[in-house]
Amino acid sequence: MQDSATTLYYDGACPICSREVAQYRRALGAEHLAFVDVTRCEPEALGPDLTRAAALARMHVRLPDGRMVSGAAAFAAIWSRLPRWAWLGRLAGWPPVLALLELAYRGFLRLRPLWRTARRGETGSG
Repeated sequence: MQDSATTLYYDGACPICSREVAQYRRALGAEHLAFVDVTRCEPEALGPDLTRAAALARMHVRLPDGRMVSGAAAFAAIWSRLPRWAWLGRLAGWPPVLALLELAYRGFLRLRPLWRTARRGETGSG
């Protein structure tokens, strides 16, 4: 990972999260992103200010300047760094839209354990 990369921390045991991250990996500009599956990484990969529990609770992004954002702000940060998604990142970063996206993301987080449980049952891991 480059020091100047934007780092996306995601739950690799969540099938929806993994599918979304796979889209980002294929996107134009993905070479400027680093991806960390928090279910498989060493604790050092999270840095000193992010615990595995926090990283599994919601998506986090470490910006090149070291600042950490999470939830809807993390999506906006990732989208703004991918050329074909940049318009969506700008829209999502607008405070009224960001607030609505955060509410939607919190709703998703309530359902996400159901998908994680289903996948754990299929793969025998979690």
